[in-house]
Amino acid sequence: MEAPVNNSLQQFKNLVGTKFQLYNSLFTSLPFHRVEKTGIFLSLFLLHCEEGYAKGSSPQEIMDSFFKQYTTYTEEKQRTDLLFRFVQYAERQVVLFDALEDAAFRNIRDLQGAGTLRHLQSEVIQEQAQEQLTEKLKDFSVRLVLTAHPTQFYPGEVLGIINDLSKALIDENTSQVNMYLQQLGKTPFFKKEKPTPYDEAISLVWFLENIFYQSAGRILSSIRAQFPGAISSDNSLIRMGFWPGGDRDGNPFVNAPTTLEVAAALRSSIMKCYFREVRNLRRRLTFKGVENVVAALESKLSRNLFIPGHKADISRQEILDTLSGIRSTIIENHNGLFVHLVDNLISKVEIFGLFFASLDIRQDSSVHEAVLDAVAAKTTALPDNYASLDDNAKIAALLSISEAINPAVLESPLHQDSLQTIAGIKQMQAANGEEGCNRYIISHSTSVLNVMEVYGMFLLSGWKKEEITVDIVPLFETIDDLRHAGQVMKSLYENSDYREHLRRRQCKQTIMLGFSDGTKDGGYLMANWSIYKAKEELTKISKEYGISVVFFDGRGGPPARGGGKTHQFYASMGRNIANKEIQQTIQGQTISSNFGTVDAAQFNMEQLIHAGISNELFSSRELTLSKDEEDLLQSLADEGYKSYNKLKTHPHFLAYLDHASPLRYYAEANIGSRPSKRNASAKLNLNDLRAVPYVGAWSQLKQNVPGYYGVGSALEQLDKQGKWEAVQTLYKHSLFFRTLLDNCEMAMKKSYFPLTAYLAKHPQYGEVWQMINSEFELAKKYLLLLTNESELMGGSPIDLLSIQMRERIVLPLLTTQQYALTRIRELDSHTDNGHGRETYEKLIMRCSFGIINAGRNSA
Repeated sequence: MEAPVNNSLQQFKNLVGTKFQLYNSLFTSLPFHRVEKTGIFLSLFLLHCEEGYAKGSSPQEIMDSFFKQYTTYTEEKQRTDLLFRFVQYAERQVVLFDALEDAAFRNIRDLQGAGTLRHLQSEVIQEQAQEQLTEKLKDFSVRLVLTAHPTQFYPGEVLGIINDLSKALIDENTSQVNMYLQQLGKTPFFKKEKPTPYDEAISLVWFLENIFYQSAGRILSSIRAQFPGAISSDNSLIRMGFWPGGDRDGNPFVNAPTTLEVAAALRSSIMKCYFREVRNLRRRLTFKGVENVVAALESKLSRNLFIPGHKADISRQEILDTLSGIRSTIIENHNGLFVHLVDNLISKVEIFGLFFASLDIRQDSSVHEAVLDAVAAKTTALPDNYASLDDNAKIAALLSISEAINPAVLESPLHQDSLQTIAGIKQMQAANGEEGCNRYIISHSTSVLNVMEVYGMFLLSGWKKEEITVDIVPLFETIDDLRHAGQVMKSLYENSDYREHLRRRQCKQTIMLGFSDGTKDGGYLMANWSIYKAKEELTKISKEYGISVVFFDGRGGPPARGGGKTHQFYASMGRNIANKEIQQTIQGQTISSNFGTVDAAQFNMEQLIHAGISNELFSSRELTLSKDEEDLLQSLADEGYKSYNKLKTHPHFLAYLDHASPLRYYAEANIGSRPSKRNASAKLNLNDLRAVPYVGAWSQLKQNVPGYYGVGSALEQLDKQGKWEAVQTLYKHSLFFRTLLDNCEMAMKKSYFPLTAYLAKHPQYGEVWQMINSEFELAKKYLLLLTNESELMGGSPIDLLSIQMRERIVLPLLTTQQYALTRIRELDSHTDNGHGRETYEKLIMRCSFGIINAGRNSA
């Protein structure tokens, strides 16, 4: 095992490390203002930062001494101009590094090794598990849901350049690389205006068209070739989901017309992909009895795509039937020539239909409650006293709704829109097929009533009970919600109307579990363990009621939000947890880092498919947790929670984050359409603060609190209780526990306390800084003891080297950002009311872009 790892590490050093230095020298010819000096100055500044932090200097001291030692700049404008050029330069260094990693992907990762489909094939043959595999593949699938959470800072134009740059790097075409680097120099990296939800959707459609369309088709064709007959035509194995334009939780800019517009864009986009592919097929399928059929299909797709006002007259089934006929003719009359091209297109049509990705609708439960109170006040559809009824009486009233209402009778545009959106689902299903939009997700679900409120809103919007072709999906997030989830679902399953609805939905219930708010609420260990236990309980209860439960995991990019090495989590789920489907959100830089190229997307999707299948077929290798192991994990979670709670309830906790990080600037960075707080008018509090800015702010501070806080204290407590040997045994035998701590190490490796050490003696915030730093050191001590490594992430040398190189690129940006925050505090304390702060605010936001892009999963 050691040799391949060493070989891959050497490849990484050659193809990424050495080439980064080489191509970085090309930046001196980029079309920047005075770029030669910028490059030289930035190299000097990086070394100056490293030396300064080693001596215990603050960002302000480092900055002042740099300008004094290396420049003649005394005016503030000269200094900030140079800092903006540093930012511009470093941003493009990050892009170059991204492109080099993407280009080197197939040389660094073993595309036929552990966790791939090729590996699965050899395992199945070795274990003679062909029958079990066929059984598993009847209904197993992986659904990746792209979300619009604002952590993707690259505009579409830059994503395109990264893609082209990677190809030029693979071909070692230096002149092309140079040209693309020049293009980067001229291309804006930041948005002057906030994107609309439709803009966000279109930027993610880029990934659907350029990445997932190719990679998902390849995977399905590959599995069919390796395991003939194992996958039926009604299970596409891979499904794509989509949130931009459908997710209105806390986003006032998403409305019913936007949702319909995004659904139409998705349909148009997949038709375009089919049209292009059928046009290419015509160049190969020039045979008698085939050529005319392909031409007719191309012509029909063209009419549906390009003729304004043309009534859609093509269906998924029609495309599949046509391709199936072409396939039969080729096999029977033309020796199967080019049949693989037809098979590949058939796989894509089976996966993407006419919808490309299923558009999910999501809204907060508090909005539904307000809508129904307004309906009761304005119409006869609900009793006048509805608002004062208890939950059971409200449910009875909702189930008795017998009339659709006109949304226009409601005063609030939000209330009108809520009902218009539900009515619009019919329209989207008619155009894109039922899979185009067939899930309604309820944020902050805490009760049976929350689910039945949505059921009632469907009735108010003109849906008949027997025709609701939509799954209602509760989302449990906080630690309390996760603890009560089992009881909520049990009561829901016992409601006869809802049971009947589930029967019409093939007795399948999807439940969404959110990592982000759980971590914010209970800390890293408690959030992860609470979700694991909730899944066990919900699996057991659903089984008792004859319901097939599917878990949809709301995962962000970083470990603090359930990210990190997600395929290992799915491989580590014990037999007590339902495993029919793997569903997770993919967002922010995780989309571009894990799925930014066709190779990377295929590899990472294969890892998830392998995790789900091997867990079922070969799970004797990874035992389900025993009672003693569960008790041990519960103790760790409890101790971690105690420790995190002390920090969270510290009177200066949130004020410290607001003071030391760029938290308040997230909303102004124009990176997403959604506000950074759920309640715009309220003062800063943890409940209203969204997980993205919360986790992102900690990552910009290089403290990553939500990704490890409490782990050190928990391990220390169990050590003091004489249970260290049991913890070591658990680490050795439980993939779940190992993955939990592996991801924790990643969060810690991206931390850098010298950056903020100047706050250690701050009169108000020093205590909070000391608490966080002490917990980090404690966690580091125990993790190294447990892993027997000399440094964090020592067992993942390639990932470790990548993080080290990326962190070095952004150290000047981190220093600049902290310096700018300090300058703003100084300006605010003067009587001139912060005159000149706009420049520093802009500098803070510009630094954010590079820092988060370099982190790849930092928010």
